[in-house]
Amino acid sequence: MDTRTPTHLPCGRHRLDLSFPRIMGILNVTPDSFSDGGRHAVPDDALRHAEQMLAEGAAIIDVGGESTRPGAEPVSVQQELDRVVPVVEALVREFDALVSVDTSTPEVIEATAQAGAGMINDVRNLRREGALSAAVASGLPVCLMHMLGEPGDMQDDPRYDRPVEEAVAAFLAERVAACEAGGLRRERMLLDPGFGFAKSVEHNLRLLKHMDRLGELGLPLLVGMSRKSMIGKVLERPVEERLSGGLALSALAVERGARLLRVHDVGPHVDAVNMTWAVLEEGSTHD
Repeated sequence: MDTRTPTHLPCGRHRLDLSFPRIMGILNVTPDSFSDGGRHAVPDDALRHAEQMLAEGAAIIDVGGESTRPGAEPVSVQQELDRVVPVVEALVREFDALVSVDTSTPEVIEATAQAGAGMINDVRNLRREGALSAAVASGLPVCLMHMLGEPGDMQDDPRYDRPVEEAVAAFLAERVAACEAGGLRRERMLLDPGFGFAKSVEHNLRLLKHMDRLGELGLPLLVGMSRKSMIGKVLERPVEERLSGGLALSALAVERGARLLRVHDVGPHVDAVNMTWAVLEEGSTHD
């Protein structure tokens, strides 16, 4: 098996260059997201925010219509479709943007692929009934994330019987194998360690410290820690004061192999990631 991490990822009619770390801007079109709930639920507001993130250097916009914060309630299929599909269509039409869709729902995978999305980002790693077959049919790359349980209960009492980085690596390896067996080609997969999903603060800190362990799986790593509670608990900061902590975490994640950073504040993260990369590459530059 070839375990070299791909440096370019076909994403519909786009091709994402992952030879250096890229920024994924978060666009929540939900009323109850943990950090920006309701701010971008109106399509025009969502488009203007996406335009700003693209101007600041986001390589991809991640659109989500179902909150997956701890304790979140599920939404209906129709609600999610109504929230997400018009925004994806507009982003593609107005900006020719590379759009990722944060969903676990087969109908949403199918509809947004038809609307021009270039990637599926599934916190439930294609375990929902019908999701794997929908992903295979879409022809799009898929990010598989580590999570135990569901958003409603994942943080009740997360426990692991071995070091968390080993548990996460084993879980993701099993999901990769299961998805391959279901027809999803390996070169169409990315992996997300799932920071903040079924993990205590101590789990999150250890997982980041040893995140290079996941690089052994040979797939691009997507990391999302922006504004999360681990920053708030360590630094004692409310959600609106977590940018500095998030920049530090993104720099550490890049050093440990991350190729996509999913963030709220695009401009500062672009600078932090590019500066970190310049040091790691000993001053070499990219186009």
